[in-house]
Amino acid sequence: MPAHDEDVAVHSSVKRKRFQFLASMVLMAFFGTLFSSTATAPPAQAAAPGPKDATAVMFSWTWNAIARECTENLGPAGYGYVQTSPPQEHVQGPEWWTHYQPVSYKVESRLGTRAEFKQMVDTCHTAGVKVIADAVINHMSGKSAGGTGWAGTIFQHYDYPGNYQGQDFHSCRRDIANYQNRWEVQECNLVNLSDLNTSSPYVQGRIAGYLNDLVGLGVDGFRIDAVKHIAASDMQGILSRVNDRARLYVVQEVIRANEPIQPEEYTSNGDIHEFAYARKLKEAFNGGNINWLITGNGIGPSWAGFLPQQNAAVFVDNHDTERNGETLTYKDGANYDLAQIFTLAWNYGSPSIHSGYSFSNNETGPAVASNGEVMDPVCGQNGWTCKHAQTNIENMVGFRNTSHAAPIVNKARCS
Repeated sequence: MPAHDEDVAVHSSVKRKRFQFLASMVLMAFFGTLFSSTATAPPAQAAAPGPKDATAVMFSWTWNAIARECTENLGPAGYGYVQTSPPQEHVQGPEWWTHYQPVSYKVESRLGTRAEFKQMVDTCHTAGVKVIADAVINHMSGKSAGGTGWAGTIFQHYDYPGNYQGQDFHSCRRDIANYQNRWEVQECNLVNLSDLNTSSPYVQGRIAGYLNDLVGLGVDGFRIDAVKHIAASDMQGILSRVNDRARLYVVQEVIRANEPIQPEEYTSNGDIHEFAYARKLKEAFNGGNINWLITGNGIGPSWAGFLPQQNAAVFVDNHDTERNGETLTYKDGANYDLAQIFTLAWNYGSPSIHSGYSFSNNETGPAVASNGEVMDPVCGQNGWTCKHAQTNIENMVGFRNTSHAAPIVNKARCS
């Protein structure tokens, strides 16, 4: 490396460490929480391996832009993981949810090509960042009349050539009507999405084949969508067929609600997103009592209805909750940012930072070019929030890596 580049690198490192120190001081002053930063931290309890357990969720970001961010921001900041949007072929359309309606398992989407996906994974690895792919495996499309997918696949609602035919879907061909009925939740359609018969050995094999393809491309784990709608035994069957399973970090979407199906059923498969955590953050930071979050043992497994530390993945918001009002969102400004800072400082679960784009209509997708491809996100343009790179959030990732799992030795009430 030329001497000039070394000077720049050293200056950047010093600047980042200074920001990390300032961010930690501001946090401790605000919350009155003192962390022991000199003691040797015990091994991380969360399922995400090592102290670098923070995930940047790059919602609707292109593969090329994620590669750039891994090099320029995520790696230097100390993020352990980056989560991509679903990389499979999907239905056509401008809405955000097109990515969640698969029509084939080709790694071709409006976010980039298979070659670009592979290059992104390799680039992120070089930057020290592991890659998690959002995997949509519960269902296929919700297009009753069928259509043509992004990469040219012609499909019908219950017929996906080369993958599935009618017998590969559950017999309940209607929407879920009663969420208190386990059978309906796991065998009927979620908003008309054709529900795969995930107990079928053939279907499990096809799904595992897709996941194994992604493993072959170098991914380090999966965020698995709509897991509540897949029986726990079916998830076990699918994951048992996945290559290099011990290496992979798996986090599952199981929305906690007053229903028969609960997140605890799936803990043997990997981490679970603890939605109750995000709901309590909204309650506390949007006019409630912040001290309540650190009273006693503080927010975490000692609270009723919370997952154990070793199973919990926590967040302030995700792509669904920022649209349905369930949690804080970027629209809450400083309250949202403080909740992100708190989540990175508090020692419960493995945290993820949602980084998407601003919107006024809940259906709105990301900015696209004339050919329908998503344009490479650039911070400050087209509404991209870039929360992952915001100074007071990004530098708390470094704080977390330094203080991870160290005991909280003193707590004082805020005035």
